[in-house]
Amino acid sequence: MSKYVKDLIAQDVARRLKGVENCLLVSVIGMDSSSTVNLRRDLRSKGINLLVVKNSLARRACEGTPLAPAFQGVKGTTAVIWGSEDIVALAKEVTRLSDDETVKNFETRGGVLDGEALTPDKVKAISKWPNRQEQLSIVAGQILSPGANLSAALLGPGGLLASQLKEKAGGENADASGDAASGEPAASEPPSA
Repeated sequence: MSKYVKDLIAQDVARRLKGVENCLLVSVIGMDSSSTVNLRRDLRSKGINLLVVKNSLARRACEGTPLAPAFQGVKGTTAVIWGSEDIVALAKEVTRLSDDETVKNFETRGGVLDGEALTPDKVKAISKWPNRQEQLSIVAGQILSPGANLSAALLGPGGLLASQLKEKAGGENADASGDAASGEPAASEPPSA
């Protein structure tokens, strides 16, 4: 391949990865074409992109970007995978595919997160983190928790007092209705003439 063609490919890869700050590297070497097509279709439906590229070209395309550390020391052909709602969801999907017996020859090779190179073990650890939606629900619960506790603390004694007043009022009404049933006037009522 001539230097001109390599530069064109590197420019195309750089254009595709423009704005991408986190990605994972996987190996798809040895997958047959139908498996690769099905894999790409499955990933595309989840908003995930897969690009198989020669490492030297990817290194050239990512120079000076946050993705550059991902390609340090990587050998052979690599597939760059990016997209999804966040890096955690991407790591979960890649780990799921790596562990899936039906997807043969798919393995995690590393990646980059916030400018730091990731090993396959780190990618697996990231896949166990809560994703964006789970993090938002945790934060919302933590924000609402003090208000709920305050509300319970304020309403608890008030509810107890209300139930005691209701019980007391119910007890007096029961005494009054019991006396009326026996034909005798209630003690609080004056005798009738």
